[in-house]
Amino acid sequence: MDMTDHHPADSSMDAASPSEPNMEKAMPPPVGHMMSPTDPDNPQNWPIFKKVYASSVSVAFAFAVAFGATSLTVGVQGVMMQFNVSMTSAILGLSLFLFGVVFAPIYTPHLSERYGRSAVYFVSLPIFALFILGAGYSKSFAALAACRFFAGFAGGPCLVLIEGTFADVWSARITVTYYSFLSLASYVGAAAAPLILGFVLSAESWRWTQYVTLMIALGAFFLGIGLPETYPREILRSRARRRGHSIQLAKAESGVTLAEMSRVTILTPLAMMVTEPVVIMVTLYLALNFAVLFQWFISVPAVLRLTYNFTLQQAGLAFIAAIGGALVSTMTSTLIETFSNRRYSCVDMATMPPIENRLFPAMAGSVGLTASLFWIGWTADPDINHTSPILGTGLYVWSSMSILTALVSYIFDAYPAKGTLSALTVMACVRIACAGWLPLVIIQMITNLTGGWAFSTFGFIAAALMAIPLILFKFGPTLRARSRHSAPMMSNGKAMMDHQDEEMHTGMMHHGA
Repeated sequence: MDMTDHHPADSSMDAASPSEPNMEKAMPPPVGHMMSPTDPDNPQNWPIFKKVYASSVSVAFAFAVAFGATSLTVGVQGVMMQFNVSMTSAILGLSLFLFGVVFAPIYTPHLSERYGRSAVYFVSLPIFALFILGAGYSKSFAALAACRFFAGFAGGPCLVLIEGTFADVWSARITVTYYSFLSLASYVGAAAAPLILGFVLSAESWRWTQYVTLMIALGAFFLGIGLPETYPREILRSRARRRGHSIQLAKAESGVTLAEMSRVTILTPLAMMVTEPVVIMVTLYLALNFAVLFQWFISVPAVLRLTYNFTLQQAGLAFIAAIGGALVSTMTSTLIETFSNRRYSCVDMATMPPIENRLFPAMAGSVGLTASLFWIGWTADPDINHTSPILGTGLYVWSSMSILTALVSYIFDAYPAKGTLSALTVMACVRIACAGWLPLVIIQMITNLTGGWAFSTFGFIAAALMAIPLILFKFGPTLRARSRHSAPMMSNGKAMMDHQDEEMHTGMMHHGA
């Protein structure tokens, strides 16, 4: 779909007025990208080492924040003793962090639109680090809880912007592939915290969970000192300023006025959650996915220590299975997309694979997600070797990441820019909120229902939802065509590719945790 289909009054960039000779002028790009495909400053045209560096920095920033999210779960017992609070209260260190991150998908697009990605990265991470430092030095539980919440609130943009950064520098033809790689930052970062910190806490207090997080954040910050700006709109603005020119850009899809911004990232997302079948299905599935994913950081150590007498360090080593699951998910999702693209490869863009093909990893993952919950629930038993439930968590993580990668990649191009941004916003906020809620009650569930029935409960819900990828594959085009948020020319072929380029490279869909 052309840019003119989205902006009938203008192209990606308004032409300069004849009465303003000093106005920088650019020809409308042919496929909806904010910058010309031949522009040397276009991140798509950067040398491979520059693309890899920009991607690596965004991964490091997201890794640091994800590590910080789960870091305090290793010190739950220490927090309980230090401040004389219950286990549920101590788990708030994880939940409040995630509740802080919930706000990031709402405000980050507006900051990025006005200041570019690099500026937001380099404000977000240092503020995150300061609150992590405050958490480590907290003298009361209230101070610890407040610092953890604001650490999540401040660090959240690093988890959001990574999607935009990857979209800026990598082709839309490999959406699933690059999304699986950027997802590794969050999955591996979160799983690395109990793996590493279990050994640290064998000699130090719970406060070192925050100090180590601070060190990782500082390392990421110094790695990123040379990070170039990747957001096309900001590149064009900066270039015009350097040349002393004026420039006019198309109106930001995220809105300009406070009312417009609220509508795009608050009101419309809420409306889509109750009126858009595609958004409703994907949001519910990812909510279950993330809720169960983050409760593992509480239930796995507790179950392994009570059932198998694991030490804190041994329980941390169990998360190697989670890291392995994430790595295998990246490989399988990449292979699936590669084979899918080869089938549709041709000399022109008319054979661009339908976006429904991005759902293949979710179809496989939905089976694994359901099976893993029953597997873990009924094999965490003293009479069964401990490797069985641990391997089950690896299967869950593989399934979880495969589903996330496929469904978010699908939504990237399911709607025009504003609809995509709104859909991704509600998806991100709901799943992160659920990720913060379930850890607070999981121990009570296991105690009252037993582990077998607690996880079977989630297994039955997962079984009821596992048809969602198939439904979207079969009926997705029809459901999207009926949506008031979809453009009438939404289809495969060159129009689809134009739409993908616009969505992926105008930075309108930088949401995710």
